[in-house]
Amino acid sequence: MTLPKLHVAVLMGGWSNERPVSLMSGEGVATALEERGHRVTRIDMDRDVAARLAAAKPDVVFNALHGVPGEDGTVQGMLDLMGIPYTHSGLATSVIAIDKELTKQALVPHGVPMPGGRIVKSAELYEADPLARPYVLKPVNEGSSVGVAIVTRDSNYGNPIRKDVVGPWQQFDELLAEPYIRGHELTTAVIAGPDGPRALTVTELVPKSGFYDFDAKYTDGLTEHVCPAQIPDNIADLCKSYAVQAHRLLGCKGTSRSDFRWDDEQGEAGLFLLETNTQPGMTPLSLVPEQARYCGMTYGELVEAIIADALDHGNGAGNGGAGTN
Repeated sequence: MTLPKLHVAVLMGGWSNERPVSLMSGEGVATALEERGHRVTRIDMDRDVAARLAAAKPDVVFNALHGVPGEDGTVQGMLDLMGIPYTHSGLATSVIAIDKELTKQALVPHGVPMPGGRIVKSAELYEADPLARPYVLKPVNEGSSVGVAIVTRDSNYGNPIRKDVVGPWQQFDELLAEPYIRGHELTTAVIAGPDGPRALTVTELVPKSGFYDFDAKYTDGLTEHVCPAQIPDNIADLCKSYAVQAHRLLGCKGTSRSDFRWDDEQGEAGLFLLETNTQPGMTPLSLVPEQARYCGMTYGELVEAIIADALDHGNGAGNGGAGTN
């Protein structure tokens, strides 16, 4: 659709661990909107954000926040109360999707394969391993691989993990421990449209060293993006199918991105969805713009498509919740 000229408030920044990424995403979105003739108000979120939005009186908010409180339902609830349309997923979806354990409860019963594992208190790690090594430790409700660690049999964290080592998990009280899945790091973007959500393509992420952590995601040159991924067609089709299914089951709006690990020695049985991101990055290195570009959509067209979905379908209390289809 062709958008009328709008006044868009781009909400970015905030105080989560992902603040720098959010600022890059927000600036990219704001610049693209201005280039397409829209009026833009940039808002670096602080505790006065509601008053600033009320004063700005935008037609719609482009939510470019990442992490808490912009991605966990807090900002979504505020915008619902204010009656301002906003991009991406609504309150209930955001609450579920940012929590990796709640996401499993929503997706696994419907046939979406996800790794097993359990919640563990970080203090318990010094007593015994929660799972057989190798395993992955990750915060329950953070994105961008913040706080993720891979604990191997010969890990330099010690065996058992020593209290004197510095681990990325130490700033979190609770963690999710999952079995480590060897093989390929894959990701698939989904974009909502008038005919429903559609998967774009599959990208394989190949870090130059280590694993696909926060630095590898957002530092130019540290990760090779193979787009489209050079994987068998049946695995690519499964990634796209699971990504769309997750988008629908969680009730995502606008765009989402589902991340996978694939053990190629296990074939289709080795593919696992790790998480679904309801507000993927929009930086120059981000995966959704890259996949959209591969499918013939410019960055500006992508931004407008996300806004169009917000205006067409909204995110209020009646239609922003998790789906069941």
